[in-house]
Amino acid sequence: MPQRLLLLLSTNPNKHPEWPQGYRCLAYETLDSTMAEAARLAPTIDGPTWVMARAQTHARGRRGREWKAPAGNLAATLVFNPFCTPQVAAQRSFVAANALFETLALYVDRSKLALKWPNDVLLNGGKVAGILLETAGRGPFVDWLSVGIGVNLRETPQGVKDAKFAPVSLSSEGGADVSASEFLVYLACNFATQEGKMDRFGFDKIRTDWLKNAAKLGETITALQGAEVIQGIFDTIDADGNLVLITAKGPRAIPAADVYF
Repeated sequence: MPQRLLLLLSTNPNKHPEWPQGYRCLAYETLDSTMAEAARLAPTIDGPTWVMARAQTHARGRRGREWKAPAGNLAATLVFNPFCTPQVAAQRSFVAANALFETLALYVDRSKLALKWPNDVLLNGGKVAGILLETAGRGPFVDWLSVGIGVNLRETPQGVKDAKFAPVSLSSEGGADVSASEFLVYLACNFATQEGKMDRFGFDKIRTDWLKNAAKLGETITALQGAEVIQGIFDTIDADGNLVLITAKGPRAIPAADVYF
């Protein structure tokens, strides 16, 4: 269960003068996971809420994989109601990726960064950040959406097993030193900006911006979908966010897979 809230002005990001209007932040000393806390809070929130923790005891990544989050790194989840279908809610992975890219680019040369489909950010070819989405709802629209974000700011996670992309940290790759609280302020601002673009221009604008920074666009990559290995040229992402590969048998849209190159 959550421990002491971080109430000091210097450590609670939503007390920062540049914190985005309309968003709230709950900052904790320790949580089991920010995703779990977001799920607990979801039925009671009245607006977009970021959940941040200095430490997590049971952090997790995509497909239930363990997520290592050493002290000094960012562990945060945004929970809100996007008032949309599950399909459109899933597109927030690209909203978050664009926001993450722009925030990291404040602290390191943006030419060293790349977006890996579907939910990672690479720095000099290593994984510096990951995104995890969860939704709940029984009708045609989701009741809430959680966007979990982990960023290796000051420490490179150790003991990560079977990593196709070795973890790196912003600090280890020559980036500027930044606290998790400060980083979250600008991440929240950039997410709000990207969300505004989504509302005004739709997913096509988000998609276009994402593709500008996509890793290995136009090159041959491999997608592992269950037991099937699919190899092809990374052509684009389509209007639903699917990965489109040009394979030996023609174009193929892939909704979910692990990607390697």
